Amino acid sequence: METFFSKSDKIQHIIKSFTLTKTLFVSSIIIGEAHTGKKSLARYLFPDTPLVSGNNQKEVEEALEQNDELIITNFEKLSNQNSLDFTNKRIIATADYMGNPELIDDLFAFIYTMPSLQERPEDITYLKDLFIKEACSTLMIDENTCDSEHIPLNLTKNTKSLKRSVYIHVMKQSMHAQDIEEILYHYLLKHLDGNDAYREYLGLYEKPLIEAGLHKFGSQLQLSQVLGINRNTLRKKIHEHNID
Repeated sequence: METFFSKSDKIQHIIKSFTLTKTLFVSSIIIGEAHTGKKSLARYLFPDTPLVSGNNQKEVEEALEQNDELIITNFEKLSNQNSLDFTNKRIIATADYMGNPELIDDLFAFIYTMPSLQERPEDITYLKDLFIKEACSTLMIDENTCDSEHIPLNLTKNTKSLKRSVYIHVMKQSMHAQDIEEILYHYLLKHLDGNDAYREYLGLYEKPLIEAGLHKFGSQLQLSQVLGINRNTLRKKIHEHNID
């Protein structure tokens, strides 16, 4: 059975509404940004209901003929929504955007709006912790060694970008010198070119070295001593790399 977690009041309202209308043969659609959990929510509410994607008009039409209850994902991608007949059927659809508002009103008795992750801070925390556990398990990393408090979360594509940002952070935290060398090797192998490449790519090493040193020691004087360069040289490099 599909699991679904949310503390969002809006999503709880959707769940309650579906629960109240489960005995009725009426159709509903959940509309919201991609990767907000619309499909997971539909699967959670109707675990035994057949599911078909709007990417294939013919498959949807065939599924409608064979089933009185159906989940249709990617509803906005159907090439001919006008041909659909939902009479005496319960359809649960999901869509990334409204499309034709008049047609949506005709086909669906209930229209729900799925909030983005940015509108669901409690869900972000839950999903972040879930993805950290998943990433550590997949990459065989001790979860206790991972800094989970300072992950730069990317929510531009909801759960998709959130999960990616967590995985990248966990990978960075677990890397050793050899891993970093191999990453730089493959990056340079692909991009190395030009007539002044040494100077151009030197920043790949110098900039993070100086930024990390300033963050760690909080003093240009102390960092210059740690790096073994004079303070004026350090200031020059800070200026060259536009380091705040």
